[in-house]
Amino acid sequence: MEEKHQHEQHEGKEGPQQHNTLQHINDRSLKAVVIGLGYVGLPMAVEMAQAGYQVHGIDIDTSKITKLNAGHSYVIGIEDDVLRFLMQAGLFTASTDYAAVAQANIIVICVPTPLTVEHQPDISFISAAVDGLTPYLQESSLVILESTTYPGTTEERVKQPIEAANGWRAGEQFYVCYSPERVDPGSVHYGVKNTPKIIGGSTPACLNYGKQFYGSFLNEVVPVSSTTVAETAKLFENTFRSVNIALVNELTPACEQMGVNIWEVLNAAATKPFGYMPFYPGPGIGGHCIPIDPIYLSWAANRQGSELQFIQLADATNRQMPERVVKRAAELLEQKGVSVRGARVVLAGMAYKKDIDDLRESPALDVFRLLSVAGADVVFTDPMVPVFRKDDGTVLHSCPAVPELWTGADLVIITTDHSGFNYQEMADHAKLIFDTRNATAGCHGGNIVVLGMPLRPEVKGVREQQEIVAWVGQKEEAVEDSAAHHEVAIGPDEDQGDAHGES
Repeated sequence: MEEKHQHEQHEGKEGPQQHNTLQHINDRSLKAVVIGLGYVGLPMAVEMAQAGYQVHGIDIDTSKITKLNAGHSYVIGIEDDVLRFLMQAGLFTASTDYAAVAQANIIVICVPTPLTVEHQPDISFISAAVDGLTPYLQESSLVILESTTYPGTTEERVKQPIEAANGWRAGEQFYVCYSPERVDPGSVHYGVKNTPKIIGGSTPACLNYGKQFYGSFLNEVVPVSSTTVAETAKLFENTFRSVNIALVNELTPACEQMGVNIWEVLNAAATKPFGYMPFYPGPGIGGHCIPIDPIYLSWAANRQGSELQFIQLADATNRQMPERVVKRAAELLEQKGVSVRGARVVLAGMAYKKDIDDLRESPALDVFRLLSVAGADVVFTDPMVPVFRKDDGTVLHSCPAVPELWTGADLVIITTDHSGFNYQEMADHAKLIFDTRNATAGCHGGNIVVLGMPLRPEVKGVREQQEIVAWVGQKEEAVEDSAAHHEVAIGPDEDQGDAHGES
């Protein structure tokens, strides 16, 4: 209690510099820089500018800067006319030059934090941003990290390098906060302004500055005791989703075998008004958050000697879903007398989520790759994604979603449930549909197989026979291996019957 009281007392004190800064917040005379103008950074920059702050955006991608300066947005939810209005009003500008930091009071870092090829956290973009801004950083400036990252990053990779380079101390000559992004791409209910904003500061003075700034244009700010708590809260939010999605994905094939419609189960369970939140099966997980954030948390725990087994199991379960989908697709084709090798397969949807254009970590990419490796002739259609680039650099274009596309396919796999697809038209013309999203609910036609629906009796019978044959084969192989082993190990005078009995 005493520590909390001291914290509140310290936070309540304002020196002349902070008082002056808070006055500038009130009259919107502060200037801000947002580093990283992607799905997180551009919406934040626009929200600040709409609140009356002068905002300069920095991104190393010159194509993004060219589009922005021409008044064109590349992020869903940011309209061109809004962007042009802000630029004409002098409230938003963009470039690749870090020199703009010299004129800024607030610097917000919104750069990517992917995984390395070794499945480890890659915070190189954060380090590059800090290196780029530090030479231009002015005293009394506030630096806020929003990129999702492991606990301790803000202190280790933002605060300490700036202190070392400039000889400053956080909370005195400059200020540091961590405030995790919370973006729901494509959401019509939640945006930057009305999503509660968690924030932690390196010191009480840092936290106070950050709270005042975000509170000046966002509906709700949620302060926490440290940057590390804020970092961990963000990771836990998405780990919660990953684990629960994995639970549903693991349950799905079991329900199919038991003759239970998992979609009906989940919809029934969702009527419980307390203690439950619905999650649904699909072809895998995608986006920046769910496939990546739990790994950051697991990695951070591992370096402290803790093993988070739930996270590892959930990650493995979710990442095997594309392979499960492809295996099921091959079975469906074989039941129609068509080999997956040479089959014409159409993927309906490449984005990781409904009604957005984001391909990051999309499971459809893995489904496409695995089908191609199996020898299928794969094409795609997506109203939100006109093109995508394969691993070998080949650029593929979306096919028009017309009856001819469905008719010419041996199998259509619905990998993303975009609103722009006419699912009844698809069902009317496609020979066979494998729906991994339950997008065809309510459609008529006997050519639809939905992930999580009970297996047809004949399919279940075939699968059970295959499993019995496989089980018998494994047992016979085990007996042969055992016999071969004991032929070598047992001498002529030993009791072979006892030896086999023990094994």
